[in-house]
Amino acid sequence: MSLKAILFDFNGVIINDESIHLQLIDEILIQENLQPQKLIERQSLLGRSDRLYFQELFTSRGRVLPEEYLTQLLMRKAANYAQEMAKLEKLPLYSGLEDLIFQARSLNLHLGIVSGAVAKEIDTVLARTDFQEHFAVIVTGEDTTTSKPEPEGYLLAVERLNHKYPDLNLLPTECLAIEDTPAGIQAANQAGMQVVGVANTYPFHFMQRLANWAVDYLMDLELERVQEVFAGVTVES
Repeated sequence: MSLKAILFDFNGVIINDESIHLQLIDEILIQENLQPQKLIERQSLLGRSDRLYFQELFTSRGRVLPEEYLTQLLMRKAANYAQEMAKLEKLPLYSGLEDLIFQARSLNLHLGIVSGAVAKEIDTVLARTDFQEHFAVIVTGEDTTTSKPEPEGYLLAVERLNHKYPDLNLLPTECLAIEDTPAGIQAANQAGMQVVGVANTYPFHFMQRLANWAVDYLMDLELERVQEVFAGVTVES
């Protein structure tokens, strides 16, 4: 078995924007005459899709959102996110990301993004980077009916890579996921993938317990060593 693809989570792996998201969500809650998030809510919902995040918050406050109105709230947040990003002279991308992307491409690995964020937010960030073209597939929270820790997003990414490259014959076991939350790690594991847990959101020792590999920073990930491990993996019958 060989390593053929790397699938990145977005928020917390590619861009350090958690504080912006929390601020924008609280603003919408207040506009809807609801209390801002509690710390326990923030912790328990990390890694979930924006849609599920909003559903859980509003449900906990006794509000059931019709799908159409929920979509409007998500688009309102995405528009506000774009405005906040536009204010920043430099995007808060995680260090080591660009080097990792080019290292992966030099090894002929296919790259993708699997995120619960809406497409507009991802596009807002990638449009200002030099590596947008390197992501062959992008799965957003609008592409799936479930949220991490369910594996749907990761399985869809494999399907889309196979559709884009008919000769690839990609299996989930030939993919490496890079995640920063327990929900994301669980989703990739359930899809049959090995996972790197990067300690951007949770401590290193916590990531080490959950993921196949743990790193403090993206720059610490040694892809050639990971490839060697994949080469020694046998598929169980």
